[in-house]
Amino acid sequence: MIDVGTNSTRLLVADVADGRVSVLERRSTVTRLGRGVDLSGRLASEAIEDVCAAIGEYVGIIEELEVETVDAIATSAVRDADNGSAFIAELRERFALSARVLDGEEEARSTYLGATSEDLPTEPTLVVDIGGGSTELVLGDASGPVVSQSMDIGSVRLHERHLADDPPTPEQVRACVDDIDAHLDACPVPVATAGTVVGVAGTVLSITAGVLDLATYDKGVLDQSVVAVDDVHAFVERLVAMPVARRLEFGWMHPGRVDVLGAGGLILARVLARCATTSLVASEADILDGIAWSM
Repeated sequence: MIDVGTNSTRLLVADVADGRVSVLERRSTVTRLGRGVDLSGRLASEAIEDVCAAIGEYVGIIEELEVETVDAIATSAVRDADNGSAFIAELRERFALSARVLDGEEEARSTYLGATSEDLPTEPTLVVDIGGGSTELVLGDASGPVVSQSMDIGSVRLHERHLADDPPTPEQVRACVDDIDAHLDACPVPVATAGTVVGVAGTVLSITAGVLDLATYDKGVLDQSVVAVDDVHAFVERLVAMPVARRLEFGWMHPGRVDVLGAGGLILARVLARCATTSLVASEADILDGIAWSM
């Protein structure tokens, strides 16, 4: 599975049998495909080349591991860009890769399946996926997703839209929060009814690493870790006020995520502010695992 996201291009190679996904290889490369899309409406040529470079490496891994079935997906940035279809055609020409552009509903459903397939919920569960271009909220139970929404607020999109200074001014932060709240006000997902909140993908895992004060980005520690919502709020408040140079001092911080993590953290904090739960579960499994499982 290859996932071409707004901020990262990712690879998952897994054995899928008897309803279980056994991961063989998981890679992520920050390629920032969505840079400038919110303003220009187009994918930049430099961003396309960065994605193609990452996919070239992934294709080599796929061939080396003799993968039987290859699927590729693209999400928010490609959905929104005027030249998204041309980009998909370029992937087909360069790599013989037939990528599918997921709509928001399919993206949300696959994310829920990935986050919950190994441990079926016993109570209403909210899955939160904060990407570079969009955020998916999915409320479901053991039977699967019940209601979902994909919102055009993501870490890259909101950073470019609102947080111009380093660190951002209080006025910029307020404008960003107001934007997030406006989208949440219009969101049909009743997040307050969730008994469990599970967060997936890079923003949530990075914020969780900060809350846990990890020395390095340790997937083994992060996956299925549980942190207090109050601690998330406190860390996000600190993070947003930090300049980029200070954020880079964290041993777990990915340089390709450092500038946009503040915006992503604000999205997470505003979602959690509407939830009744006092804790957040971080999950390494996400949309890639969900699509692999459904295959």
